[in-house]
Amino acid sequence: MKHKVKVTVIDKKLYPELQQQYCANKQAGKCSCYNVGDEFEFYRADGQDHFWQGGLNTLTKTTADPNTVAGGPTKPHCSEAWDAISRYIYTGLQGGSIMKGWMERENEMIACCSDGTRPVIFKIERIDYE
Repeated sequence: MKHKVKVTVIDKKLYPELQQQYCANKQAGKCSCYNVGDEFEFYRADGQDHFWQGGLNTLTKTTADPNTVAGGPTKPHCSEAWDAISRYIYTGLQGGSIMKGWMERENEMIACCSDGTRPVIFKIERIDYE
């Protein structure tokens, strides 16, 4: 049995009152690294190991220019997002339970980056295949 991990951006939030109060750029807006609906696939097979490349070139679906999306062909994943999701990606690539007992399905996790004024919310899924 082999395993891959699919990551999907399911939402982006914005807290403008916090940006106004704390950020140097008061008009930073929503995260510019990801778009709702962006999808990424991570593999560790056939000479591929996307995990150790920071997710570079894992983007499989976007509505934007792929060169402008983190995880695309030119940009690795954002460090704040990578810190939040990489542990689940690594676990899934090893065939492990991502969040048994917390989520309805042990092969899924919902996580978000730690940007407190504009978090990005990700769905992470371990996919088993032959």
